[in-house]
This record gives sequence, structure tokens and C-alpha cells, in this order.
Amino acid sequence: MKSPIAVDLSTALADARAGGVGPSLFASQSSLLLDAAVPLPPEQASELAHWLRQRPCPVIALAPDDADDAVTRAADVRVAGLVEAGPLLAGIARSPIAATVLVQLLRAGERLSPSDALLAESLAYSTLQAGPEFRRWLEEHRAETPAAHDDDGPALLAARDGDVLTLQLNRASNRNAMTVEMRDALIEALQLVLADDSIARVRLSGRGKCFSTGGDLTEFGSAPDPATAHLVRSLALPGRLLARCAERVEVRVHGACVGSGIEFPAFAGRIVAAPDAWFQLPELQFGLIPGAGGTVSIARRIGRQRAAWLMLGGQRIKADRALAWGLVDAVQA
Repeated sequence: MKSPIAVDLSTALADARAGGVGPSLFASQSSLLLDAAVPLPPEQASELAHWLRQRPCPVIALAPDDADDAVTRAADVRVAGLVEAGPLLAGIARSPIAATVLVQLLRAGERLSPSDALLAESLAYSTLQAGPEFRRWLEEHRAETPAAHDDDGPALLAARDGDVLTLQLNRASNRNAMTVEMRDALIEALQLVLADDSIARVRLSGRGKCFSTGGDLTEFGSAPDPATAHLVRSLALPGRLLARCAERVEVRVHGACVGSGIEFPAFAGRIVAAPDAWFQLPELQFGLIPGAGGTVSIARRIGRQRAAWLMLGGQRIKADRALAWGLVDAVQA
């Protein structure tokens, strides 16, 4: 990857005013990196911000933490400098199509209802399933056989005590991966919660070393086609049901919470993290975006820019940062 060059705001504004006539400064780039340390006057900043929101590619602003103007608010991500921008630029370079779709979706999601935003996410995910970046990943990593487990009992354990329903992910040997089996079990349990008002509280946790490492990679690409995959997600998405009973649900997470292992819990009314919990959204490296509702649930918890930071860079964050950002509501003492 070429060494990144941050463009100052005055140069960006001049390109914006050119109206796309002639060769654009950013025409051949998969991202737009702005040096926003020296702000523009308010009127010019608003003009540039409007132009930035129309850019198809990810816009990364290099700006101090306390910067707050139209340009930095319009950017998809804000970071302090080039070092912090490095993982974002590497992720974008690896999957530029998925990165572009991601930021477009996050921008649109701010204006949509949660239900409509989930539909938009599923449509975008299906689009990428048919794209070259996911196809390349699948050709290199397709599993010959589905992952197996050796846990006794159903994928989801359920027990009721009075008005409290306790649920536990029960595939510790498979790191509680969100398989089709697990998805269907969660849907069944949440349908019960929605149908039974006498269930006042739901407590969800995972057995074993971690809450969940997210989607089972051995099932990736197993849908007959992207259109059918979208239809299934639009009808059978556990997060959609969790959002409808969120005020009654507390999720306790520990260890790895990867992909849908945090996208799904983020719909709950309360998340309590163990001190060893860590969170990661690695989907971009597959040529995909979060597809279990994360562009909705996580963006609404921590904001569009921090969500984009997690999704573009694929970096892990620990429980303390997750708490500071609002991704979780408490960390166990």
C-alpha cells in the first residue's frame, strides 16, 4: 500500500468546487484522507461537509479529539493521526468495495428507522456476497465440512424461575459460534419472550471460555444464492426480535465477543461485560460487512464514526474502552 497522504481542507474544498469536472484529486483513491487539524471558516466547512457526504468512498479525518465542526462531523471516521489511520487504510485497501458499501450504509442508517436500517443492511450484505472480494475469500478459505461440536444438550439452554428466563449459549466446544442451529434456537426463545408478558426479565450468557466468536465460518457461502440469503435474514434475524423486547433483556458477555457475538447482544437493553471481554468486527477482511444487525445495533450504541472505526479496521477493543464508548453498560467488578 502506498504511503498515505493527507489532503488539507482548502485543497479538498477546491476539488469540491470543481464539481467533478476534469480529473479529480481523489478519482483513483479508495479512501479520502483529510488533514482537518486547521479548520475552515464555518460557511466553507458546511460547503465541504455537504460534498463529503456525497463521496462514495470512506472519508477519514485527522483531527484532535476536541475538534467539532461540520467537516469532522461529516467524516466517516475521525482519528488523531496517520498511525491510528493505518489499520483503517489497510482494511479499506484489502476490501475497497465492502468498505465503500459499509460507509454508505452507515450514513443512510442515521436517517432510517431501525427496522428499515436492518433491511438495508441485509440488502447490502447480499450485494457483497455476490461480489469479487467475498468470492476471493471464499475460494481461499472454504471449509470442506461444517464445524462439529461435542456439547450435550440443545444449542440454547433455557430455564425459568418465576418471572425470570435464563438463557445460555451451549456450544462451548465451538466457541458458541452463531450457527444456523444457534440462530434458530435464539429466535424460538425470543418469540416466547415476546408472546409471554409474564416473563419480566431475560438473562442471556454463554457457556465456556467466551460468549461467542460470531458466525461459523464453515457455514459462510452455504446459502443457495444471495437473494435467498436476504430473504432468510429479513425473516429470521434474532437481533430484530431482541430489539423488540430489549428493555427486559440483560446480556452478560465474557471473553471473545466477535462479529455477531456483539452485534446481537448490542440490541439488548443492558450488556454487562466481564473484565476479560473483548470485542471485534472482522467482517471486512472477508469482503463483507456486519450482517447480524451490527450496522444498526452498534452504530446506535456508539455512534456512526466509532462503529466505522471498528468495522473498517477490524481491531479489538477491551471492556474498559467498550464501557467508555457505551458499547456495554457495565463491567463486572
